[in-house]
Amino acid sequence: MAVHPSILDLIGDTPIVDVSELSPNPSARLLAKMEGQNPAGSVKDRIALAMVVEAEADGTLVPGCTIIEPSSGNTGIALAMIARIRGYPIKIVLPENVSPERRQTLEVFGAEIIPSPGEEGSNGAVRLARQLADENPEWVFLYQYANEANPRAHYTTTGPEILRDVPDITHFVAGLGTSGTLMGVGTYLKEQKPDVQVLAVEPPSGELVQGLRNLDDGYIPPVFEKWGGLDLLDGKRIVRPRESIEYTRRLADTCGIFAGLSAGAALAGAVRVAEQVPEGETATVVFVVCDAGWKYLSTGAWTDDLDEAAANAESIIYF
Repeated sequence: MAVHPSILDLIGDTPIVDVSELSPNPSARLLAKMEGQNPAGSVKDRIALAMVVEAEADGTLVPGCTIIEPSSGNTGIALAMIARIRGYPIKIVLPENVSPERRQTLEVFGAEIIPSPGEEGSNGAVRLARQLADENPEWVFLYQYANEANPRAHYTTTGPEILRDVPDITHFVAGLGTSGTLMGVGTYLKEQKPDVQVLAVEPPSGELVQGLRNLDDGYIPPVFEKWGGLDLLDGKRIVRPRESIEYTRRLADTCGIFAGLSAGAALAGAVRVAEQVPEGETATVVFVVCDAGWKYLSTGAWTDDLDEAAANAESIIYF
């Protein structure tokens, strides 16, 4: 086994696990892309590293600079890890109602936490971060929602990995958050295999599934528009909070995969795709397991009554 000079060298090249035993259709394979295997624990490691490297390359980020970024968890954690290694002070604008695991992990990596109103969710954190960045132009605002390095990281790494490992892929399913994963992977796959279907998973308007957003709720990520999201997507699958928890439990109970709540939502979307494969046809559906489950333990998602766990997921930001 190789010796790596830095933990950052372990970002990407994540494994894919066959979870077809969860498929309702014997003609449809379900394959899970295990992004929780990244060193800071999520798919956001990829974009965090890409944003920092590109900002260093173009001179935006130089020694002594302070980074500011809004986050409800995973991107902030990944950036804090990288900033700690690279020597940059970092401020994360964080909704007050995030889970304790998220806050504690940010503190491990030395991030300064700036609270934003919990009732405003991630959109409120974005607004406050933009305000603070305007008031402090010496800070570096990487802004994952509009940073081209976000989808580009998935275009150059995640997409090629999936096609290399699953050349017979027919469908790609991922949650709609910043939209970087869907835009980057989807664009790459469509260029290489135009018949691949790219599908987003989102919650109903006005409801929370952790880590996901509904575009009808008033904020469309700039990268979604820049990368032609409306034209790229072949469809959406709506997943409610309770359903995301149900499928998160199925991943653990049946496959031994301890994943975050958005992975359950992605799996639910993939199952719906499998159900709709026409008789006589086959499908290979790849979905993204965005992160591991340890940041969600305080939700009771695996141990509480299902209704209680669903209520917790709607009142606390866990992603």
